Amino acid sequence: MTYAPGRKPIVAGVDPDPGRRTALAWAADEAAQRHLPLLLVLAQNVPTPGYRPTGGRPSWEKWNEALHATGDLVLKEAVAFVESRHPQVSVSGLLAEGHPAWVLREQAHNATQVVLGSWHLSAVQELFTSSAVALPLIAHAPCPVVVVPEPEHRARPQPYFVVGVDGSPQSARAVDFAFEAAALRGAALRALYVWHPPRLGVLDEEATVQEGRRLLSETVAGRAGARPEVELHQEVVRGHPVEVLSKASEEALGLVVGTRGHGGFTGMLLGSVSQGVLHHAHCPVVTVPP
Repeated sequence: MTYAPGRKPIVAGVDPDPGRRTALAWAADEAAQRHLPLLLVLAQNVPTPGYRPTGGRPSWEKWNEALHATGDLVLKEAVAFVESRHPQVSVSGLLAEGHPAWVLREQAHNATQVVLGSWHLSAVQELFTSSAVALPLIAHAPCPVVVVPEPEHRARPQPYFVVGVDGSPQSARAVDFAFEAAALRGAALRALYVWHPPRLGVLDEEATVQEGRRLLSETVAGRAGARPEVELHQEVVRGHPVEVLSKASEEALGLVVGTRGHGGFTGMLLGSVSQGVLHHAHCPVVTVPP
């Protein structure tokens, strides 16, 4: 397969555990469907203070040599997995030193999208363990980030994507991505506008629903015309956005949401909906930056 010159690759974070290949499979499928090269990245941290391997503490040189040897082997196995799944995909590996979030963030500047796995960590684990990669990466990545849950998610036989729409420029970008993803995978698309009744005050429910339908129609109008092969379903749903979108993801191929953009605090960067669906969605979550 040939690739258009200058097209950015898909970047995939590699898990050292060979039993966790769901995110790698997603990335390989994306690369094959989009006719893009695939770059597999394995990030290795330095040892923590007080590190004592069996047999006594080796010199830094020996430790570094052993670490790199193990990393090279993991990368070779990951490359072989992709080649067996999609022989036509141009795939390469990169062994890098540093925290995975930082390494993948740097690679994201020259990527079409970044793909990584997730194991449904709790909010506390996301904040306080070294496995917390998704949130800081999404907060600063200039390209879409796909977080794929392990173990593998089972989608409905009639495949579809879900995209959250709220009338903002961020959700419009998410809708663009969702239409393209659905077209590539021969899937339908559910565009959801979710409204949540206020805790205080009075809300005109009929007017809110009508406004939601208007925003949905305006957002998808031109995009649906450009992608007539995508079966589109537009829905205005009452409830909390995280709960509604997470439930809609139960049998979906993927859930696409927009993010707010860059700032100083991760929570402010992503917004409560983006963070919430990362923890509760049942399928791969695609976050699209503004």
